[in-house]
Amino acid sequence: MYKIITVYGKMLLAALGRTLVLALFGLFFACIIGLIFGLLSVVKNKVCNILAHIFVDVIRGVPMIVLAFFVYFGIPYLFNNILGFTGVSLSALQAGTICLALNCGAYMSEIIRAGIQSVDAGQMEAARSLGLSYWKAMSLVVLPQAIRTMIPSIINQFIITLKDTSILSVIGFPELVNTAKNVQANTFLSFQTWLIVGVMYLVVIMILSKTAKLVERRMNRGRRMQ
Repeated sequence: MYKIITVYGKMLLAALGRTLVLALFGLFFACIIGLIFGLLSVVKNKVCNILAHIFVDVIRGVPMIVLAFFVYFGIPYLFNNILGFTGVSLSALQAGTICLALNCGAYMSEIIRAGIQSVDAGQMEAARSLGLSYWKAMSLVVLPQAIRTMIPSIINQFIITLKDTSILSVIGFPELVNTAKNVQANTFLSFQTWLIVGVMYLVVIMILSKTAKLVERRMNRGRRMQ
């Protein structure tokens, strides 16, 4: 174990950094996707509702490893061989970000939908009665209140997304698990290598979990004071 830490420690820390960056990229774009489909799921329009449900059901129904292979290999094939484009390819980082954004975005959509629906319907009615349009009332009145209830769930979703990055080792992205495989191949120390990687994940996830609980306690305290 000492050999792994001294010789490969910097490599593993760099891989952990890439893992966190990938998870942040994925969560950032997932929030955008989730906001779009979350709003589509709550508007009073059946077509929008159906589109949102189809997106959520399809993405959540496909295993992430299949989605990763489809994005990494399938999308370039689609553009190059079917749509007539040439030279279209995706790097492991680009494919990984798209895969995480889609997968996490489906769950974020449900988080946002639930957050919006947790706000009393009278808030929207009061805003509309003051002359605000639906979308202004949603962005200025409903969403700010909904975000407060969504923050702990968003942090928890980030934790899940962080763990899901390990699946992207199958497309060659040099995240922590992929790097650990190389370390194991070089040292033949399986137990020690995966023990170190497990501890690295555990430390990061414990910090994020404590943060989520702290935020949730402060928000609950704020509600009681109101």
